[in-house]
Amino acid sequence: MRVIFDELAKKEFDDGKEYYEIEVTGLGKRFEQEVKRAIHIIKKMPEIGSQESENIKRYILHKFPYKVL
Repeated sequence: MRVIFDELAKKEFDDGKEYYEIEVTGLGKRFEQEVKRAIHIIKKMPEIGSQESENIKRYILHKFPYKVL
């Protein structure tokens, strides 16, 4: 399984980390860990999640209002 973070996704990820860290110290790190955990789960079980489009699956994070495609 290949994981791709395009430039827009990377910016959104970095912005999210920064935002959460400003809101509560340590929350940015927790956001980063949650995204990494989601990627790990997706790599282990590629069938998990809902179909976003023909070739893209969607996995919604549990603790943050984001989804990983």
